[in-house]
Amino acid sequence: MKAYQIGAQDGLGSLTATTRPDPVPGPGEAVLKVRLIGLNHRDMLVLAGTYGAKRPTERVPLSEGVGEVVAIGAGVTTVKVGDRAIFAHFTTWLDGDFSPAAFGNDLGITHDGWLAERIAVPGAALVPVPEGVSDEQAILASAGLTAWNAVVEVGRVKAGDVVLALGTGGVSIYALKIAVANGACVAITSSSDEKLAFAKSLGADILVNYRTTPDWAAEVMKQTGGKGADIVVETGGQATLSQSIAAAAPNGRIVIIGALAGAATGGLPNYGAIIGKNLTLKGIAEGSRAMLVRLLRAVEANTIMPVIDKVFAFDDAAEAYAHLKSGNHVGKVLIKLD
Repeated sequence: MKAYQIGAQDGLGSLTATTRPDPVPGPGEAVLKVRLIGLNHRDMLVLAGTYGAKRPTERVPLSEGVGEVVAIGAGVTTVKVGDRAIFAHFTTWLDGDFSPAAFGNDLGITHDGWLAERIAVPGAALVPVPEGVSDEQAILASAGLTAWNAVVEVGRVKAGDVVLALGTGGVSIYALKIAVANGACVAITSSSDEKLAFAKSLGADILVNYRTTPDWAAEVMKQTGGKGADIVVETGGQATLSQSIAAAAPNGRIVIIGALAGAATGGLPNYGAIIGKNLTLKGIAEGSRAMLVRLLRAVEANTIMPVIDKVFAFDDAAEAYAHLKSGNHVGKVLIKLD
C-alpha cells in the first residue's frame, strides 16, 4: 500500500512517500481502508520535530480520518466488515477521566496514523459512522472532539451562554458550530475581517479583530454588556491567557487547548481575577471514545456540517501540509483517497 512517513522531522520537507505491506489485523484489531483524512496543527509540529521528542523516522503521521472496515481480528465486536468508522486518537481512553497513560497510545504519534491507504486500529476504539452522516461530517476525532470536550463536557454549555473562541482554526470553528447548536451566543476573534465575516455567516454574534482592536477582551466585555464569556475556548495559550481571563464572566470556564499564539511575554498581571471571578481554568487533551460517541450523535441529530477549506489528493499530501501552515485556511484541510 501507499503511505507517508515523517522522516527526519526537520520541517515539512521531511514528509516522505513510501510503500508498506497491507496491515493484517491481530486479535482485537480491525483494518480500515482509508477514505478521508483531516490535518491538524499538531501534525505540522510533528514534522518540525517540536511536538515532544522526535519519533521514529518511519512513523506514519496524522491522527484523524474516516475509513471503511475491511478486516477484523478475533474478539472485535464494535464494528463489522463494511462499516465506516472513526476513532479518537488516544485509542485506550475509552471512557471516564483522562489519564496520562493515554499518551502512550496516540495514533499518528506513538503508533502509525492515517496517512496511508490502510490502517490497523484497536477494535475497542472504533465508533461506527451512521449511514446519514457523510465522511466529511465524520471528520471529528481531533478538532471536533476537542471542541466538544471544551464546550460541552467541561464548559457545560447551555442556551444563552456566551462562548468565546479564539481564531478561526479547526477547533474554534467546531466550537462555534457546537455552541450555536446549543443555543449559545458566540464571540470569535481573528486578525482578518474576511474570516470574521465568514464566522458571522456560520452564526457568530460578536466579531473582534484583534489586530485592529488589540484589547479584544475589553471589546468582548463591551459587546456582552459587561457580562463576559461563560466559556472561553483558549487555543492561543500563554500569550492570550491574560486577555481570556479579562474577557471571562464570573464563574466562567477557560478551557486551555493549545498555544497557537506563541510564548507569553510576561506573567499574568490579572492573576487575582481568577479568584475574584471564581474562574475555572482546565487543560484538556482531545477526548475519550465515549465523548466521540456523544459528539457523533449530536452531529447526526443537529445536521452539523463541517467547514472545509480545501481537499487535496493523497499524492498531494505535502501540499496539504503547506496549505495548513500558511494559515490562510478557515476550517478543515482534508486529504481524500480514491
